[in-house]
Amino acid sequence: MDFNGLFSNFGELTTTGLTQGAIYALVALGYTLVYGVLRLINFAHSEVFIAGAFAAIWTWNGFGLDQNSQVSGVGSILFYLLVAMIVAAIASAGTATVIERVAYRPLRKRNAPPLAFLITAIGASIAISEAFGIWTRRLPEGAPILVSSKPLFHLFGVPIDSVQLLTIGAALLMMVLLDLFINRSRTGRGIRAVAQDANTAALMGVNKDRIILMVFITGGAMAGVAGLLYDVRIQTLTYSVGFLLGLKAFTAAVLGGIGNLRGALVGGLLLGVVENYAAGLFGSQWKDFAAFAVLVVLLMFRPTGLLGESLGRARA
Repeated sequence: MDFNGLFSNFGELTTTGLTQGAIYALVALGYTLVYGVLRLINFAHSEVFIAGAFAAIWTWNGFGLDQNSQVSGVGSILFYLLVAMIVAAIASAGTATVIERVAYRPLRKRNAPPLAFLITAIGASIAISEAFGIWTRRLPEGAPILVSSKPLFHLFGVPIDSVQLLTIGAALLMMVLLDLFINRSRTGRGIRAVAQDANTAALMGVNKDRIILMVFITGGAMAGVAGLLYDVRIQTLTYSVGFLLGLKAFTAAVLGGIGNLRGALVGGLLLGVVENYAAGLFGSQWKDFAAFAVLVVLLMFRPTGLLGESLGRARA
């Protein structure tokens, strides 16, 4: 155990962990939304993330940018980021919509058992992943350098660069907007009503199918933004990267309290920090082990996660 390495790089490990955790948190929001309403683990959500990530890169390619391109000028950077974010969110939301309509809705109409949903989710995940693998010939796709990784300022002696600031700031902003949408809008009230009691909500005039579709669209849009941020941060994307990232995002959702939107944010940030500390203390090969070990230990003492409040009980 390298305690000197952990303490000497504590600040950098923390900021890097928060940056990665912010991406986990955005993807985790999709898991927690679907579970909060349907009590269903959508294991195909990792491929919803991948759809947005590829859509962002292909959007930049459409503008003539490749992995060797470096964009300068604040206006140009904001334009490329905004356009790619919109396209990524639409692509992920569209993928989530297709999954809900093709894979899940027919099962709901037939009152299929939970195991059927689980198997269908895994099948959809593999099918979409392989489709991207065939389309890209299993080769990595590179993103242009839009945001410089040079330090902007120092916080308590720790350098903070543009990528970290963008990733964490975007995740917090999306979380605030989603929280306001769920707690303040009419559709959000419908989502909470269906999450609490779908049958009673239907008797009160809530269209259950429309609400469920909106949940998939909203969670998909969040995953699309996460895909964009992943491209900006990592700058290399492969078709299979969603598997492990999706598992960690699901872990983050459970860690914070699955079905709890704020819990997904807390769980994602915490997971990113913990795995980075483990990498500094034990070595990078222990990073993934630590992330899942922390989940097991926490659930032994708090099975409902850190916050533990379900979506149906959320209040403004």
